[in-house]
Parts: sequence; structure tokens; C-alpha cells
Amino acid sequence: MSDRSLRGMRLGAQSMETESGVEPAPRQSVEYRCADGEQVFVTFSSEAEIPATWMSKTGKEALLVNGEAPDTSNDKPVRTHWDMLLERRTLPELETILADRLTILREKRGEKV
Repeated sequence: MSDRSLRGMRLGAQSMETESGVEPAPRQSVEYRCADGEQVFVTFSSEAEIPATWMSKTGKEALLVNGEAPDTSNDKPVRTHWDMLLERRTLPELETILADRLTILREKRGEKV
């Protein structure tokens, strides 16, 4: 039984194939630049469609170097939760609701109003 065991092998964790004769797919390195001058290099397949913008690791938007700027003329302004709330209620209504909710909360805590 011991002559058939595979001692020292990590079965399933390591491939027994070598990388000799394997040619990687053709790639291209693309440069993006943020507004503050930060450079971002991204590697794409040579057949891939290159996006005009890329998000850097620091969370800033970078534009493609020597590329056309993206057309943002049709973009809608971002609607926040506050904007949507103001579409449904007026400020005096919101103040009344807030006062009512604070009264209920204080009564639950046992505070005097």
C-alpha cells in the first residue's frame, strides 16, 4: 500500500504542466492620466476596446492619454436622496415630521418633553 502513495505531492494544488512552449496572448499597455497628473498604466488585450476613462486605485477618474475626451453633454445631474425628498415634501412639512419623530423617540426613552 505504501509503494502506491504519492508522498510529498500536493494533489490538486499544483499543476504538473510546465509553461514551456506557451505563448501569452498579445497585450498592449495603455496610459491614463488624472487631473492632478497621476499616471495610471493598464494592460489590455490587443483586441480589447480601450475605454476613454479609467478609475485609478486612489478613486480618481483618469482620462486616456492621446485619446478623445468622453462626451458628457447628455449626462443628467445626479439626484440625491435629499433632492428626491424635496420633490415629495416641503421644508415646513419636514420640520413638523422631525419634531413629531423626536417627541416619540424621547417618550420611548422616558425623557420629559
